[in-house]
Amino acid sequence: MAAQPLGTGVSSSRRRGASAAVTLLLLPALLTCGVRCAVPRAKPSNIVLIVTDDQDVVLGGLVSGQKKGERYQFTVTPLCCPSRSSILTGQYPHNHGVRNNSLSGNCSSPQWQKGPESQAFPVFLSKLEYQTFFAGKYLNQYGQKDAGHVGHIPPGWDHWHALVGNSQYYNYSLSVNGKEEKHGDNYGDDYLTDLITNRSLTFLDNRSPQLPFFLLLSPPAPHAPWTAAPQHQKDYADIKAPRDGSFDKPGKDKHWLLRQPANPMTASSLTYLDNAYRKRWQTLASVDDMVEKLVEKLKSIDELNNTYIFYTSDNGYHTGQFSLPIDKRQLYEFDIRVPLLVRGPGIAPNQTVEAPVLNIDLAPTILDICGFNVSLANVDGQSFLSQMAPSLRNGTARPFFLVEHTGEGHLTSDPSCPSLGPGLSQCFPDCVCEDAYNNTYACVRTLDSSQNLQYCEFADSESFVEMYDLKSDPHQLENIVKKVDPSVLQVMNQRLIKLQSCQGQSCRVFVVLLPFVKDRRNTVKNLLTIILHGKKLKWNV
Repeated sequence: MAAQPLGTGVSSSRRRGASAAVTLLLLPALLTCGVRCAVPRAKPSNIVLIVTDDQDVVLGGLVSGQKKGERYQFTVTPLCCPSRSSILTGQYPHNHGVRNNSLSGNCSSPQWQKGPESQAFPVFLSKLEYQTFFAGKYLNQYGQKDAGHVGHIPPGWDHWHALVGNSQYYNYSLSVNGKEEKHGDNYGDDYLTDLITNRSLTFLDNRSPQLPFFLLLSPPAPHAPWTAAPQHQKDYADIKAPRDGSFDKPGKDKHWLLRQPANPMTASSLTYLDNAYRKRWQTLASVDDMVEKLVEKLKSIDELNNTYIFYTSDNGYHTGQFSLPIDKRQLYEFDIRVPLLVRGPGIAPNQTVEAPVLNIDLAPTILDICGFNVSLANVDGQSFLSQMAPSLRNGTARPFFLVEHTGEGHLTSDPSCPSLGPGLSQCFPDCVCEDAYNNTYACVRTLDSSQNLQYCEFADSESFVEMYDLKSDPHQLENIVKKVDPSVLQVMNQRLIKLQSCQGQSCRVFVVLLPFVKDRRNTVKNLLTIILHGKKLKWNV
């Protein structure tokens, strides 16, 4: 792919709440992104990675009002700390060992710090003489006493402004290069999204122009408590959560956790989730401001044409789907699809790449752009540079991948819902719970030009299985596990077993199930293709 003229790369019709969908060049796709392997330069390309918190894409969390196509990638786990750990390491959760948002679940634990964190991709960027800057939410347990307190600065970072604990907008503490900095509730001094913006702009003013830079900006939006900046608190006054797709549909053939909510939802639940949906958009308006200011700053210091900007989120979110009020943690599209947008030098407007890309692919792709030999990094993901610039890189698209989640629960019953018993968590006042110990699952997703299948197994007493054909059922309304030919289930099961134990290179060797075709007797014919490093072998079964 020849380098293309940059053009503006910025939309003139900026829509509030789009959170960079209007200030970044949009490249809609199963993953929306585009990266050019940089032409040799005196100085390597700069990179900016923006990671929001709980920003969905399926329910309109990326683009408000007008929809110009889907822009998304997949997270390999729909929960903050495990997902962020996957972004940093390029590894599936079963390899980096972070199971949930708790210290006991390895979130920012000493074990994490001694192991996977020491091999995170910023370590390699630092070795390549990148000036590295971090600001915002890092990991949910970061800065806690048993996690090294604020004095712990992960390796690879030159400038460190990390939030202690989980997302807040006011009344929080930061670790600023290893020293605690407390903040109150004054908008001008303390509103976290704006503070991240302002400090990143200061860093760009003070950087060394002779060396490339990498910024990772992680604002709290649109995570609870959904505190909007004063100037945005009246935005979207009439917006409500979307009522289409799986909204308030019964989970009749799904795992028991999806069968427990009352259906239809109560009026109070609908009011609550509508308020949450509106407030989420209001917080994202400040992220939109962030991206606009960042782009303008890069322009003013003459670095925009040599900077790649990635925009994504750690996991998706739901507001009323299958009558679940609000949260993430589920295996469905609304929780595992997240935005991914990229702009950069040489990227032509409106490029589309039809291929599944995961959040574990961000690390190897960034390293690939920087000229690092990705084979030297211990990653499960793969660079998607070859999909954006096939004339400069050889590679194959990923035909299937793993999504995994370890459920959390409490040893005792929720006092407000004693009839539910122990083992659950994230329970709402109407006794609808969003997670449980046995909401532990692993899914294999097969996705290519001809098919879109999802197969999931739960670690519970039922050995419950769910399977969906998203080509005919994009909202995953019908679990077809009892209707699919057993040979198809067997292939999906074997594929899942392989992925659950994969590590590094073995996570990138694929066995592909091509479309099955029903004949007049309603039997299923399957064609298997094994792809090993781009070589194909076919046979009928």
